[in-house]
Amino acid sequence: MKKKVTSFVKSAGSMSVAELERYAPGWILDGQCRQLSPQTLYARQLVIGKLLWFLKAKGHGECGVPELRAFLAHISRGHEEEGGRWGSQRSTPVRPRTLATYYGNLRTLFRFLVAEEVIASSQIERISAPPARPDQIQPFSSGQVEALLKAARQSSHPRRNEAIVLLLLDTGMRASELCHLRVRDMDLIGSRCCTVLGKGDKRRILYFSRVTAKAIWQYLNEEARDAGGFVFLSDRSKTAGDPLTRLGLLRLFTRLGKKGGIEATRCSPHTLRHTFAVEFLRAGGNTFTLQQLLGHTDLAMTNRYVALAQADIENQHRQFSPVERLKRRSA
Repeated sequence: MKKKVTSFVKSAGSMSVAELERYAPGWILDGQCRQLSPQTLYARQLVIGKLLWFLKAKGHGECGVPELRAFLAHISRGHEEEGGRWGSQRSTPVRPRTLATYYGNLRTLFRFLVAEEVIASSQIERISAPPARPDQIQPFSSGQVEALLKAARQSSHPRRNEAIVLLLLDTGMRASELCHLRVRDMDLIGSRCCTVLGKGDKRRILYFSRVTAKAIWQYLNEEARDAGGFVFLSDRSKTAGDPLTRLGLLRLFTRLGKKGGIEATRCSPHTLRHTFAVEFLRAGGNTFTLQQLLGHTDLAMTNRYVALAQADIENQHRQFSPVERLKRRSA
């Protein structure tokens, strides 16, 4: 028998913050039952946590269209507020795709609550979806990569941080894929490869160089590690063996960027992914192989790297064309 929609649902469709806090964790359990990927479950927990934090911090007792619209505005402009976004001194704007991802997760959450008959209708559907404009691709220069590696080697965890930079640069893996790597996923001696769990719970194999393999081996030999343990450990967790989180990884790159004096380019794990893709194509790699290595479901995103690499090739040709140089010498 279907349960009736509870009385806390207002005629406008809003629900109390207390009821949201009570029923939203069921969305996490639903994802676990359906065996969603760790990245998806993490994203769900993040959305619930941030939404509840915002509603309580702003003194909202209800969660409806006005509150959800204000929440999305805070994600977009909260870095301009005193104390930064989420009260954690975060003063950098989010990417357009990040805002679109929050919106998509909120839509899934409220559709779940409707299906469970907790609310009568999803209020997020009354808010227009923000445009998911693609990021501007700007890879690191070779000088910036060297500065990043130098900063990593001079950091408080030099072996770990150098291995992280080299592995991201050598494979183009996503930040979440790196954070979830376990020791058993690595083959440092034979094929020099690792198995990552990507979007859509799909596994793929990525290969890396001898230099990267040696850096990871030196880091892992700093302390004994079980095969089921995580490769890259957090240095701020209270529990031994906890993995480095995506937020921890982002903060690490912020510190390394400041130490390395990297200002013109956004210093993040994702920028190393861009750098890998562009350098792979510049070196003669083909598009279809790159698509597989990056874990793209189609060629649309991969082709953006192709366009950037081809523009670079054109500029290089114009600068170093033998005929043009001959003309300059004879002039």
